[in-house]
Amino acid sequence: MATTSTELKDTDKQICALLQANARIAFSSVAENVGLSVPAVSDHVRKLEEQGIIQGYHAKINPEPFGYDITAFIFVDIESSLHYDSFINICKQMPEVLECHATTGNSSHLLKIRTKNTRSLEKLLSSLQQIEGVQRTITNLVLSTHIETFALTVAPNRTTDSTIESTEKKINNQS
Repeated sequence: MATTSTELKDTDKQICALLQANARIAFSSVAENVGLSVPAVSDHVRKLEEQGIIQGYHAKINPEPFGYDITAFIFVDIESSLHYDSFINICKQMPEVLECHATTGNSSHLLKIRTKNTRSLEKLLSSLQQIEGVQRTITNLVLSTHIETFALTVAPNRTTDSTIESTEKKINNQS
């Protein structure tokens, strides 16, 4: 189980901020930035991974060279919460589904999907609409994306904006 943010030490928050900005940063650079030894940084990172705070390291891939031209948000209305688990499990098996969120409002779930074209989108919608309990779907196509990130503000409480900017500059110079 992950530790709540109020329990995290400032050093751990600094380490997370650095890794989030550049997951390929050398531990020696992290150590220099946070004032610890490389073995101490390695130990902190291992503990953050074990606690589920650091959940993975990923390359951000441009979808266009792979032919994924369509991004859409699909609102799904499911008739009863009895069907939620099976709906989520089926969505986990669909490679086009990037995100699945339970929501309030007019629909019970919101999906973020990527497909290659409108034909594959239509096929995905047909599959979704055949899932038991799905009453309707509403699809919004993305025309352009201006911000897409998983980055969280994780800076230590005592860190000022100028310290964050300084850290970001150091990271960018090392990349």
